[in-house]
Amino acid sequence: MTNRFVCVAGLHRTGTSLTARILGSHPSISAITGARVPEDEGCYLQGAIPHTARDGRPGHFATDPAQHHVEGSRYDTLAVRDRLLADWSPWFDTGAPWWLEKSPVNFTRMRLLQQLLPRAHFIVLLRHPQAMAAALAKWTDRPADALIDYAMEAYAQLHRDLAYLHAVCVIRYEDLIARPEAVRTGLFAFLELEDHDPAIELRDGNADYRLDASLSDRQAAGLSQWGYGPGGDVDPFEPIVQHPLRSVRETVVKAFEGDLAKKNNKLTCVNGPRPVDQINRPPSWMGS
Repeated sequence: MTNRFVCVAGLHRTGTSLTARILGSHPSISAITGARVPEDEGCYLQGAIPHTARDGRPGHFATDPAQHHVEGSRYDTLAVRDRLLADWSPWFDTGAPWWLEKSPVNFTRMRLLQQLLPRAHFIVLLRHPQAMAAALAKWTDRPADALIDYAMEAYAQLHRDLAYLHAVCVIRYEDLIARPEAVRTGLFAFLELEDHDPAIELRDGNADYRLDASLSDRQAAGLSQWGYGPGGDVDPFEPIVQHPLRSVRETVVKAFEGDLAKKNNKLTCVNGPRPVDQINRPPSWMGS
């Protein structure tokens, strides 16, 4: 098959559905629609990898070792690949170069999906853990502190997984809202596509919540690694871009960098700027 998958991933309530709508508006991207499953998520439309009521639970799944599927796992087989393609293919336009699948559980399945679909690209959404916890409160009975810790543990696992992924772009919900044109252009460039404006009105969902500025020192330190501060504060952050082709990496960086340059005169991360030729590697301040 010549079609390539772009898989959108992220914890629940981090902007994955919004991002999928933006991407799916492009004429070269076919997305699942009208499936009569929650948010048209592909995890419900396949029988290759079990997805029961115990899988993908909001506020739980991303730190469950049993749901962290990687290369060499029991689902890394030709039979699973064939079943996955057989179940998903009918939902896509065969004439579209890209097939978009959005499920939060992709967050813990990217390494497996890369084995099954070697040309797949991954777009991962982050959101301020305090805002994510507030937005998720109606879906879970876990207290806010536990959800903040959950997000930070999940983000740490993401960082460890990045070393195994060929094509992945990590962005923040806050940057998508604050700089929609630059982020959108960068995401389409990641897929080697021209920009396309879907004319979707964006609003800052973080503004719906009054977030506590008092956090433990450990939590504050964890937030700062991703450019976040107590009380919902958001600092400049350098999106993570990994791609086999340097030309693609540099085009994506240029899209992100150009808009930041207008505002800050430089592309920055929490501990200062990195050269463009290092953008495809996670920054050292994220730890191991």
